[in-house]
Amino acid sequence: MRTCVVIFFLWIHSPFLWSQKTSFSIQLQPFSIDGLGGLQSFAWAQSDGKWLVIGGRRDGLHRRQPFAAFDLPGQNDQIYVVDPVNLRFWSKSLSELPISFRDPLKSTNMQFHQDGDLLYLFGGYGYSEKESRHTTYATVSILDVPAMMNAVIQKEPLLPHVRQWNDSRLQVTGGDIKKMGKHFYLIGGHKFVGSYNPMGPAHGPGFEQEYTDAVRIFEMTIDSQNMRIDSFRTWKDERYFHRRDFNVVSEILPSGHESITAFSGVFQQSADVPFLDCVHITETGYSTQADFSQFFNHYHCATIPLFDSENKEMSTLFFGGMAQYYMQGDKKVKDDNVPFVRTVSKVTRLPNGEMKEIVMPIEMPGYLGAGSHFIPLVSTPSFSNGVIQYDSLADIQPVGFIYGGISSNAPNIFFTNDGTQSRAEDNFYLVTIHKEKNSSTDSGRALKQMVTIRPNPAIDAIMVHFEAEEPKNVYWQLIRPDGRVVLSGEFKRSSLQGDSQTIPLPDAISSGIYYLILSDGKEQSTIPVILK
Repeated sequence: MRTCVVIFFLWIHSPFLWSQKTSFSIQLQPFSIDGLGGLQSFAWAQSDGKWLVIGGRRDGLHRRQPFAAFDLPGQNDQIYVVDPVNLRFWSKSLSELPISFRDPLKSTNMQFHQDGDLLYLFGGYGYSEKESRHTTYATVSILDVPAMMNAVIQKEPLLPHVRQWNDSRLQVTGGDIKKMGKHFYLIGGHKFVGSYNPMGPAHGPGFEQEYTDAVRIFEMTIDSQNMRIDSFRTWKDERYFHRRDFNVVSEILPSGHESITAFSGVFQQSADVPFLDCVHITETGYSTQADFSQFFNHYHCATIPLFDSENKEMSTLFFGGMAQYYMQGDKKVKDDNVPFVRTVSKVTRLPNGEMKEIVMPIEMPGYLGAGSHFIPLVSTPSFSNGVIQYDSLADIQPVGFIYGGISSNAPNIFFTNDGTQSRAEDNFYLVTIHKEKNSSTDSGRALKQMVTIRPNPAIDAIMVHFEAEEPKNVYWQLIRPDGRVVLSGEFKRSSLQGDSQTIPLPDAISSGIYYLILSDGKEQSTIPVILK
């Protein structure tokens, strides 16, 4: 027997929009997979709708004491395959790999990029069993994603699906890497060797830290015999690339060409606060946005890039994390301790190059998002560089999931952190974009006010109750997050006034995430449903 659990979502509105209205709204649906647990600052790839998840940490914000910061128990020593739609996962320990292979694969803040069936992993920071110390790895690992997934699921050896070598030019953590054309662009980051100590490199056990201050550009040649880096060159600029733990986003220009923008990051040379500027990178060079300051979402967090081809506007959504500024009512508050925030913001580049930032009328459900990632649904229409094709989205469409990151119980915990004030977030958040057909109304909200769904007793059926002032025909569809219609039907006009209707669920329907879409021809309501 299947129990139908129906979850309603809060549309959390801020009374203040930072600069302008937005053309769409966002819905977040939380859910979890029993036993999976949380991760932050990990690497991921996907194939056939499943995720391959590796590296990162199981704990929350790192502690201040060198003996406790980035400790061994917090390292992720597993490789996971996650099926987010059917709520399943598989795992396998990395311990079967040789020490030189498994050490870097357990690190945090790796730079990574998926290209076809291959996942490229660069650098990362963690405790090296081989060296008996914390270090930034100079390792490049290449994983065959479908083969590695099959090995995890079938409990087969992992080693045949990993290739690895070292290159000191790529000894980086906390940066980011993207690909444009044939070239990889390794942007920012630093080399950190030794145990973390907030008092500085000369205190306690001591450490070495060196920012790259650069973009490192190269090609990679991979065949059955060779793995090598070609055409390596560097753009060095201490002013603009002395940053780490930031958001780097692939973009589409009004011309249709690809670009990359590095947003914010830490730390300014003159103060321990984030950068407020951004750097645009193309295949021919880089430039800054002199007339723009990004006030929100400064640390790495989940981001969603969207390009509106009709209006030639490139937008990026930022979800939570940490920032020097946040909204309190209708006031912008500055906090140089750079707290955890609940802010969801959007930065848009207009066709004339001008950039605007707004705070979206929704917040994260807690102080979370730092070290999280957005993983798109494979059905989400996208350009080759991963930017979502906004024009091709349906009026209401799920686009992907926010997974992992740090969840804190308060904004500022760094100076009192004993390891209990934060954790690695173990919930998923399904992100749905609702295009606003009319800027003054939310399409579907009026209909939703007429509808309730009662989950108990909801065994093998969805119970829909209407409170309509007058009866209407209501058409309904039950769809999966990938947009596939599973069931559909119609509630007739004569039966709706103050009445309940039942949608039977056939035995063949699988567990997972669904949307119930209700429409009376004028208004539409989308209600998320989880079947377990």
